[in-house]
Amino acid sequence: MSQDFKNLDMTMMFAIHDALRRELERLARTAARVDEDPRHVLSTAVGWELFKKFLTAHQTSEDLRIWPVMRAALAGRTSELALLADMEAEHAGIAPLLAGIDAALADRESGPERLGGLTDTLRTRLAAHLDHEERDALPLVDATLSPEQWQDFAAEQRGRLSPDAARYLPWLLDDADAAKAARILARVPEPLRIAYESDWREAYRNLGVWTPGAAPGAATGAVTASGR
Repeated sequence: MSQDFKNLDMTMMFAIHDALRRELERLARTAARVDEDPRHVLSTAVGWELFKKFLTAHQTSEDLRIWPVMRAALAGRTSELALLADMEAEHAGIAPLLAGIDAALADRESGPERLGGLTDTLRTRLAAHLDHEERDALPLVDATLSPEQWQDFAAEQRGRLSPDAARYLPWLLDDADAAKAARILARVPEPLRIAYESDWREAYRNLGVWTPGAAPGAATGAVTASGR
């Protein structure tokens, strides 16, 4: 889902949403595995940890730098304020699901029975939230925030992603077609593009993020690309 915006460049916003949707599908397939205990896969593959980390960084940045700024700008506009409240409530409902899945992974007795339902709920709720945000909230963001305020959000997100730069960019571009990858990389500073093309992309592929037992370590570096 995407659309044209008049004031703000939301290429990177849609890119992370698409990456989250992709990982939701992988999570669902992993939880449905019958050839291997899905708890073993999720608890030992780095894909689940990256998903949680990047999702949390993204939503926390929105909670800090988008919704409060818009609430101040839209004071007195009841329907718009209700939409912002919906965004925050939908965010608040995600963290307990992540914690619940982690608890199920650690529970040898009832964990296997709970895992499928929890991952299905996460997939349904997060996908619905992303659709809701893109359909209703982002056009309002575009109409409300200044470019400088949008950059404040981008800077907040960059700071939260900095420790995992070498994995975040390949994760964002995983499975992207050439045209989409080019659009995203065009917004990334040249040093990061060079690092991605020369080192990070191949290291990410070798990491095997949804392979159980994959080593969690990978090169890291400071994110200076726009987190928009």
